[in-house]
Amino acid sequence: MTFFAPPFPGAGASDIDLIRDAGIAGDVDSMNTVAQDMAISDRLAQLVADSDGDAVSLAWILEQLHERAFGLFLLVLALPCCIPFLYGIPQIVALPLMFVSAQILLGRRVPWLPQKLGARAVSTEGLGNLSRRSAPWLKRIEAVSRPRLTALTQAPADRLVGLGLVLFSASILVPLPGTNTVPGFAVVVVAMGLLQRDGVLVILGTLLGTAWIGTLLVAGATLASLIKNWIGL
Repeated sequence: MTFFAPPFPGAGASDIDLIRDAGIAGDVDSMNTVAQDMAISDRLAQLVADSDGDAVSLAWILEQLHERAFGLFLLVLALPCCIPFLYGIPQIVALPLMFVSAQILLGRRVPWLPQKLGARAVSTEGLGNLSRRSAPWLKRIEAVSRPRLTALTQAPADRLVGLGLVLFSASILVPLPGTNTVPGFAVVVVAMGLLQRDGVLVILGTLLGTAWIGTLLVAGATLASLIKNWIGL
């Protein structure tokens, strides 16, 4: 498409602007379609390529993921949490992850972050390493996923999924060694299910996260009972 073609007969300056704007809008739609059809692992690599500077904010990442914002943003936030015994980054992303999950629970269609959470930054180098390390696993999930049980990936069933995501995100904040890995992986699987419209992945991720929450509750109750017995209460 060229913007230097002769104007239509009788077209004035405002008409030319409208024609040009329409062309630009068409290109934007085409770019959005390409991004929509791009493999998730490739989309994350593209996100790294588009980044500028040594660090990027969560607000910037969210702005880039407009075409599949909820699922991709959940994925970007949850992937660092899957790394065992990683401290610092999971605590940075857990609160925004819980905030975005709550928006799914409330039925919001477009995710939003308040300025304070959106200003949290991640290094471009770290984002690139995360993209490269996660790509083989994401490709494997993409290879076996397909649209099925799609009702679980859209309203109103997705609100129940949002409730589970809130609980899984909250468990990442528990300050115990290794507590971020299992719920982080559960969120990744659910996010992939939402992106691929695969209800089976949503179910698997939800079961994994729920089992983890149950394990934490049982372990906490057992520990509390042991402490009570030890101090003689």
